[in-house]
Amino acid sequence: MTPTAQDLIDFVYAEARLIDERRFPEWLALFADDGMYWMPLEWNQQDQWLTTSLMHEDKLMLQVRVERLEGERTFSQKPKSRCQHLLQLPQVDEIDHENGVYRTYTPFHYAETRFDEQLILAGWARHQLCVVDGALKIRMKRVDLVNCDAPFRNIQLFV
Repeated sequence: MTPTAQDLIDFVYAEARLIDERRFPEWLALFADDGMYWMPLEWNQQDQWLTTSLMHEDKLMLQVRVERLEGERTFSQKPKSRCQHLLQLPQVDEIDHENGVYRTYTPFHYAETRFDEQLILAGWARHQLCVVDGALKIRMKRVDLVNCDAPFRNIQLFV
């Protein structure tokens, strides 16, 4: 597969839809085996390893989170949280077929609700994608929140 700009844009939209529809196992399958999900704690944070983050999870930790969200004994998810992503048109920042690197940038608004509580977040999602066995996969999803350094309630789902 040689992804086009439209393929990358479609991938970002499809990924958000899987989260919104709570299709977490399918969403998890979008990650490469070495894929990471990163939500920095500091504005313009550069170091993902030596600086605290809101989330910094590899595929194994994402699997644990998905199993918790899907579990019948997860009482903090009764009723289950719901969310909606409102994405601006993703911008394609890089298409490097020779090195297999594809990058997108997507401003978003995100709403998460459970009972009568609603959490609204805004920020930018940066996807670094690669091709594995003929399919696009997430190598890194970085989510920068506008107010990343503010105190938050628990973010239950995936922004």
